[in-house]
Amino acid sequence: MTKRGGRNLPVAIGVGAGLGALVLVTVYTVEQIFLAVMVLFLGIGLQELTRGFAARDIRVPLAPVGAGLVATVVCAYLLGPAGLVGAFALTVLVALVWRMPAGAEGYVRDSTATVFAVTYIAFMAGVVALLLAPADGADRIVIFIAVTVFSDIGGFFAGAFLGRHKMAPTISPKKTWEGFAGSAFSCMLVGAILVPWLLDGGEVWQGVIVGAAVVCSATLGDLIESMLKRDLGIKDMGTLLPEHGGVMDRLDSLLATAPVVWLLLELFVPAVS
Repeated sequence: MTKRGGRNLPVAIGVGAGLGALVLVTVYTVEQIFLAVMVLFLGIGLQELTRGFAARDIRVPLAPVGAGLVATVVCAYLLGPAGLVGAFALTVLVALVWRMPAGAEGYVRDSTATVFAVTYIAFMAGVVALLLAPADGADRIVIFIAVTVFSDIGGFFAGAFLGRHKMAPTISPKKTWEGFAGSAFSCMLVGAILVPWLLDGGEVWQGVIVGAAVVCSATLGDLIESMLKRDLGIKDMGTLLPEHGGVMDRLDSLLATAPVVWLLLELFVPAVS
């Protein structure tokens, strides 16, 4: 049973466990290291995305978007939502001006892709920094990542063993409704365990709601990534992570889920600085 669902399971599990250990060690020791590692990985993901766009002759300026990624994460972590919004807006402005010397031809196309890249990567990364900033930020990060990862795990195994009915065959042929049900069960179970365990004042029902919201956002994140790759004519965004593809292939659901988890946790268990 080495291969299941197109993956070499031992290798895939080993890579996933290594990434999980890296998150736990950094977030519970020096959380700034976690942010630095996140920015490093997202910088690689940004390169993958810009290469994918370049295959369709779409130019996204890597330098200002990469600098904006760093600035957005730092400002969100230190200044909160105001810092996030301010850094995001300035990054968009600088990136749009940066493209101007190349001329008017293709400007709207390139600028649209650039704003997408800034939003998809830099802004969402800034939201992760908002999750980490409070006194209990490490626990919030663990909830965010664990619930999202278990969406993938539950969906993978349920889909591989039970999957029969395709969810979106024209976008992602491997996704099934049985896999979605497995994702939903896993997300709500993990949310129900972690939210009351890790957060003071957290309730089981709040964890269930977080899990239910995450299964939707994580699935949509996967489908968005699949749509991007289909339009760009590529199978994976990269090859850095064995049996996982590129960095963006692993972070797609996390990026889509970050604002959902941040908002729900702020509503249920407001952060204390």
